Amino acid sequence: MKRAAILLPLLCLGLAAMAQTVTGDLLNRTLRLDYIFSGDSAGSEISLDELRSSEGWYGRTVNMADVPVKGNGQITMRDAATAKVLYRTSFSTLFNEWQLTEEATKTRRSFENVFLVPMPSAEADITVELFSPHGDLQSSLTHRVDPADVMIRPLVPSGAPTRLLHKGTLDNCIDVVILAEGYTAAEAETFYADAATAVESILAHEPFGSMKDCFNFIAVALPSEDSGVSVPQKGEWKSSPLSSHFNTFYMDRYLTTLHLKDMHDALAGIPYEHIIVLANTDYYGGGGIYNSYTLTTAHHQMFRPVVVHEFGHSFGALADEYYYDDMYSEWYFPDVEPWEKNLTTKVDFESKWKDMLLTGVPGVDLLEGGGYSSKGVWRPAEDCRMHTNSCGAFCPVCQRAILDMIRFYTR
Repeated sequence: MKRAAILLPLLCLGLAAMAQTVTGDLLNRTLRLDYIFSGDSAGSEISLDELRSSEGWYGRTVNMADVPVKGNGQITMRDAATAKVLYRTSFSTLFNEWQLTEEATKTRRSFENVFLVPMPSAEADITVELFSPHGDLQSSLTHRVDPADVMIRPLVPSGAPTRLLHKGTLDNCIDVVILAEGYTAAEAETFYADAATAVESILAHEPFGSMKDCFNFIAVALPSEDSGVSVPQKGEWKSSPLSSHFNTFYMDRYLTTLHLKDMHDALAGIPYEHIIVLANTDYYGGGGIYNSYTLTTAHHQMFRPVVVHEFGHSFGALADEYYYDDMYSEWYFPDVEPWEKNLTTKVDFESKWKDMLLTGVPGVDLLEGGGYSSKGVWRPAEDCRMHTNSCGAFCPVCQRAILDMIRFYTR
């Protein structure tokens, strides 16, 4: 373990100097949008919960009106006077996944969702859209935001101790925060060592390694009352800052948190765009949700490949390439092309890796089986970090998708 990668602790006030400069239609501030997504398998509703704000904007300052992939949902911010698009982003949520479970056919549930956008300098209209599993618009909400609104509550810096693990050299770097879950105050040094391992593991994979100057990694040692995280199937319930737990959707290995407001509150005053949460447990599992968070166990022997795999989901917008044919319902349909770049149903293979296949890029293929289904979904390689933990690298298609994402944020 390269302890030299850990630098001296930083103060939150010092971190604020790393903010991006935003001018014109946008202020150098962050607007936090808290929503409640609710519904069942038949449909969804979007409700505005609260608006929060903080100093500094740490997100991208390029490609502001575009999205890199469609996602399961999108947010668009337009100037209220001119309808000019000021900012767009795409995302996925646990709510989208839950709608495909058997439970969603029997009851309605609500899920917290939190998104960060730059603060507009004048009144703006924000539209949130959720798409159905078939890619159709399922629900939408448009609401107006006035930056002078006295009800936009300022965020108070959390004061959690932080360490800079890696600092890129580009002015427009991608800020990734690594957050402790289930580590007591006495276990802070263990967390910092685990966070350094996570960074080392990610940067050991291409294209992250060759593009490391595009990233800042910051570790936040959020103290926990209990050591460890909850494992419901074992009857283990822990008091941890994010209330994370295994057995999400009754799946043994699926480790998530539903408390997104608590997660973002814990990061107030810290520059971040993407979130990796490390769980202080040796129980195997994890989860990664595009433009939401990665959450993974830190003390299982498969920690290194799993944190990279889950970051492939949350940052790279990549899909799982394995299959086991025991899901309650299909995730990918034969008449719809997946929005993830590493799967295809052949509905629009031209938009995927057909060019790489035709030009004979080594390691690129078209193999049936992926996205949890052995039939009707094709993946691009025999093996890949998104397929198995034993594979040592992302396949060429996934590498290109991740590189496209990095360039989208920085160029």
